[in-house]
Amino acid sequence: MQFFSEGLIAFASHFASSLAFLFLFIAVYIRITPYKEIALIREGNTAAAASLSGAVLGYCVALASSVAHSIDLLDMLVWGSIALFVQLLAFFATRLMLPDLMKDVPQNKLASGIFLGAISLGMGILNAACQSY
Repeated sequence: MQFFSEGLIAFASHFASSLAFLFLFIAVYIRITPYKEIALIREGNTAAAASLSGAVLGYCVALASSVAHSIDLLDMLVWGSIALFVQLLAFFATRLMLPDLMKDVPQNKLASGIFLGAISLGMGILNAACQSY
């Protein structure tokens, strides 16, 4: 029974930390973009939905890897922070590749939204793989 309770505590601490990291990532991400993703999504903007969804999924993949490969909660917190930073870099790199991205997404140009989402997801997959040391 002690093994179960220790496992449950580890699960709860990692899960709660992961949710906190996810909410932090979303909060930071929607603040670094010059457009209002949530409002755009509520209005039916598919490009905003694709880009934010890719960013969230990319971060979740990387965060899941940090949980799976960490040796304890502190290790997971360090790698979760690194993953957050790398995922934000993906946005800035894509912004450099597509200078019109900041006006394309609010104008619902789906190609830009999908590309940003795909870069974010791809970066998350690479991010996760690099954490599996």
